[in-house]
Amino acid sequence: MTYLLNTLALAIITAVLGGAFIEQLVMGELPCPLCLLQRAGLIAVGLGFLLNLRFGIQPAHYGVALLGSLVGAAASMRQILLHIAPGDPGYSGAVFGLHLYSWSFVSFVCLMIGIGILLLEPAGHARPQNRGRIVAVTMLGFVAIVLANLVSTLLECGLTQCPDDPVSYMWLDALKSRF
Repeated sequence: MTYLLNTLALAIITAVLGGAFIEQLVMGELPCPLCLLQRAGLIAVGLGFLLNLRFGIQPAHYGVALLGSLVGAAASMRQILLHIAPGDPGYSGAVFGLHLYSWSFVSFVCLMIGIGILLLEPAGHARPQNRGRIVAVTMLGFVAIVLANLVSTLLECGLTQCPDDPVSYMWLDALKSRF
C-alpha cells in the first residue's frame, strides 16, 4: 500500500509540474524566481518519493521530501506576502479564486501532512521485486518533466539570477540575436 501511495504522490507531482510547464509554454507565463523555487521544492518532494520507489521505503527519503516541502512552502508564503497588499493584482492568473502560489502553499502543507502520515506506517524497507509498468512510467515521466524544467530554466535565466518579472527567455533571445 505504501508503494502505491508513493507512486500516486509522484504521479500527482509530475502532473502538477507538467501543468505549470504547459502554462509556461502555452500561455506564455514565465515563472518568476519564487515560482522556480516552488518548482524546485516540488522536485525535491518528488525526488523523495522517487527514491522510495527505486530503493525502497526509507525515512531519509521522506526527509528529503519534507525538506523540499518546507522550501516550497516558504517560497510560496513569501510570494503570498508580497502580493497580499490591497489593490495588488498578484502574479499570473487565478484558479478557482486563488493564485498558483496560494495553491502551492496549500499543496505543500498537505504534502507535509501526508508525508507525516506515511512515516507512521510500519516500514518494509525492502524494494519490491516487481515494480510494474505504471511505477516505471511514473518514474520516467517525473525525470522527463524535471529535465524539461531544467532546460527551460536555463533558457529563461541562463547561469545568472533570474529577472524578478521575466518577459522573455534570456538565452533563447541571445541565440536568436546571433543568427
